[in-house]
Amino acid sequence: MTHQVHAFEPPERFVAGTVGPPGERTFFLQARGGGRLVSVALEKVQVSLLAEKLEELLTEAQRRFGVDLPELAPVIGDNEPLDTPVDEEFRVGTLGLAFDVDTATVVIEAIAAGEVEPEVELGDEDDEDEDDEPDEDLDRLRVRLTPQATRQFIERARRVVNAGRPPCPLCGQPLDPAGHLCPRHNGYHR
Repeated sequence: MTHQVHAFEPPERFVAGTVGPPGERTFFLQARGGGRLVSVALEKVQVSLLAEKLEELLTEAQRRFGVDLPELAPVIGDNEPLDTPVDEEFRVGTLGLAFDVDTATVVIEAIAAGEVEPEVELGDEDDEDEDDEPDEDLDRLRVRLTPQATRQFIERARRVVNAGRPPCPLCGQPLDPAGHLCPRHNGYHR
């Protein structure tokens, strides 16, 4: 089966965004460049972790390689909605991050969720030297960003994640506009 690698090195725009009302939002990573538009769906927790790990990657790149990082600016960057049409290319199963020292860029790779069943091999353990990755035949989105563009992505991703339903002050679960059954109130509607 053939797979596609959607590479944007660098993209004109790379953002996290949502479609739908709070509580029913679908999260997307969207890259635009060279007349192409690619949108991949993922979970809210994946967007949150991506922002967190990108921040850690930038800090580590500065510490280990002396990369000049842009200051945290209070200026709000790209706040525009996702470009349309938002057609899901695939659902993200794995996210990979790397820092390319030669070009001083961050590489983000979103790999499609696979339906590959684990293979059980019996025999010699010397076969582990093979370079077969379990997800090498899956579609992927690869984006290369400067540290400045990465910081802008992080800030927008955090805004998108925090723009959802407010948490219940008692249990922390999201509050729907109609309220929710709060376990701290023994199941009474709050």
